[in-house]
Amino acid sequence: MLSKIISDVDAFVWGPVMLVLLVGTGILLTIRCNFLTWRNLPWAIKKTLSKESRTKSRGKGDVSPFSALTTALAATIGTGNIVGVATAMVSGGAGALVWMWISACFGLSSKFSECMLAIKYREVNERGEMSGGPMYTMKKVIKNKKLGAVLGWLFALFAVIASFGIGNMTQGNSISTAVHETFGISQGVVGAVITVLALMIIIGGIKSISKVSSIVVPVMAIFYIIAGIIVILGNISNLPTGLSMIFHMAFSVKAVGGALCGNIVASMMNAARYGVARGCFSNEAGMGSAAITAAAATTDHPVRQAYINMTGTFWDTIVVCTITGLAIASSGMLGQIDPATGEMYIGSALTIAAFSTVLGKVGAYLVTVGIVLFAFSTILGWEYHGEKAFEYLMGTHKFNMIYRIIFSLVAYVGATQTLELVWNFSDIANALMAIPNLICMLLLSGEIAKDVKEFQKIIEEEKAGKKR
Repeated sequence: MLSKIISDVDAFVWGPVMLVLLVGTGILLTIRCNFLTWRNLPWAIKKTLSKESRTKSRGKGDVSPFSALTTALAATIGTGNIVGVATAMVSGGAGALVWMWISACFGLSSKFSECMLAIKYREVNERGEMSGGPMYTMKKVIKNKKLGAVLGWLFALFAVIASFGIGNMTQGNSISTAVHETFGISQGVVGAVITVLALMIIIGGIKSISKVSSIVVPVMAIFYIIAGIIVILGNISNLPTGLSMIFHMAFSVKAVGGALCGNIVASMMNAARYGVARGCFSNEAGMGSAAITAAAATTDHPVRQAYINMTGTFWDTIVVCTITGLAIASSGMLGQIDPATGEMYIGSALTIAAFSTVLGKVGAYLVTVGIVLFAFSTILGWEYHGEKAFEYLMGTHKFNMIYRIIFSLVAYVGATQTLELVWNFSDIANALMAIPNLICMLLLSGEIAKDVKEFQKIIEEEKAGKKR
């Protein structure tokens, strides 16, 4: 009974109202910022990849701008990029990929705004570490102080719950399941390895997590992108038809899959629903989680770092999710039946089947390794999100070490148990994080637009200086 109630609530909070609120906020912020988040994306990408972003040369902070981004990406580039994309394309048709792109375009502005505010209103705790995120922004800026305090507390509470569920147990289970199915290693052994490795890294706090993330995240993303491109090139003759099917199924009132989509039947509404939901779930734009990590960055201006962190949505959805989507669309495996189960390919099985069309058994190994790396990095990134939210609830950093130890041990539980009830509950918490965060951004949209337009002068001066 309880499981059914939680499942129904989960479906409701991730329903049309939430998706409209998420994308609608992004649209409003994009317009109010005069589309500067779109126009400055090339500049932001160039800044992200520059040598300067890897150092702590500008302003104050705990980690470099690039490390802050990769730690945030560690939390967002997860199993959703492999499993989530495949699930969306089965449930919503190949056109779901187009709606993932659309949600990501407006998600750029949401990610930018929440990160900018977090940096602008961050605090320094008793240990001299940066502490920031939507909860601090709400507490400081919302004129009705009682409302600000309540919204901040609720956001922090939901963030802690989500960190143990979506950010920890579900990821641990994805790793142990994938490794067990592909390599035959017991889930208990895998769970123990995850716990020990996580504890070794997490115990050192943000500096230790960011050091690992700044290496693992780029390496795992490049590794997965190259493998995906090989699959797409191997099925290049199918790509034009696959792309045509993607756009047709995105906007057709009732689209029926062709040769490359098997028996998939989906309407435009289904494509939009699953595409937007998976896109928002994957890049977390509007959730407020990435803003917590952005607040740790060394920077001389909140807008500068916000542009760098904004590119996380680009890397996550426009790049990595697209690779998965195109690999599936060109493989001809979408809508096909898995001979081993007699059921339609879905989730990781679909992605593995797509990669196997070109790479054979190696494809299964590559996808499994991708799941392991993506999921483990998510555990690391979400630990920091949850820790800072926990610190806010406790009002002190003194209990952070206890949180780190408990968080690492919980990874073992996730790896060895099927906890659907807990997963659904944490999924709800993940969605509920977004509500106070979106309210805050809407209330401060004027301030966000003002800061963006003022900083544009600095960007133009820097561009002019380079030309000279």
